[in-house]
Amino acid sequence: MNSVHMDQLSWVEYERRVRDGAVLFLPCGATEQHGPHLPLGTDALLASAICADVAQRIGGLVAPALSYGYKSQPKCGGGQHFCGTTSLDGATLSALVRDAVREFHRHGVRRLVLVVGHYENQWFVGEGIQLALRELGPDAGLEVMRLEHWDFCREQTLADVFPNGFPGFALEHAAVIETSLMLHYYPSLVALERIPEDACADFPPYDMYPPRTEWVPPSGVLSSAKGSTAGKGQRMADDIVSGIAAAVCHEFDLGNLQ
Repeated sequence: MNSVHMDQLSWVEYERRVRDGAVLFLPCGATEQHGPHLPLGTDALLASAICADVAQRIGGLVAPALSYGYKSQPKCGGGQHFCGTTSLDGATLSALVRDAVREFHRHGVRRLVLVVGHYENQWFVGEGIQLALRELGPDAGLEVMRLEHWDFCREQTLADVFPNGFPGFALEHAAVIETSLMLHYYPSLVALERIPEDACADFPPYDMYPPRTEWVPPSGVLSSAKGSTAGKGQRMADDIVSGIAAAVCHEFDLGNLQ
């Protein structure tokens, strides 16, 4: 079998590829509302698809995604008050990542890349990595990279995709970037006709607890997804996949595998 997906391989084939030095990718997503036009699994779906594209380029493998993430925050995910958003405590997510990293090390993986697809995951995924490496010790022989896939969109691409100005990644929840990437990777899961008319969210420079749910547009979309296209998604995906592949090859000294 030539699949890059770990869960589609027998343990024997997986072990062979790991022993051959394959880089393993772990998508880190969430189950979270993404407006009326995108599925709850958007973050894990996109991270998994991007990982698969990169793995195809460099001869890597993709582990099953972590599909629950840290709590949705009003300013970057709409908040916890939407039906379907199913989140973890930060300590739980960090422990999950720690255990996964430890297990991959036990398998013999020596180069691991965690690809974050849910904005709120970033620090807790990093914490889990550090806890695992501390437990494994300095002689573990494991190198780990953590990245957020959207950071690999080139400035010129963002300028072209957002001719009226880029609102920032936090406000791009369920908006043009994610909708366009979903149109590129999973067009059958996108309902363009359901894109809401809500205005861009305008948050104050502080948080309140309990959260002020009225700050969040009723749809859960933080800036407009109008103008999303599969072509924009492909252009951003090309940036992201090429950028991640180059970074992985550079940091892990893969040379001619790029």
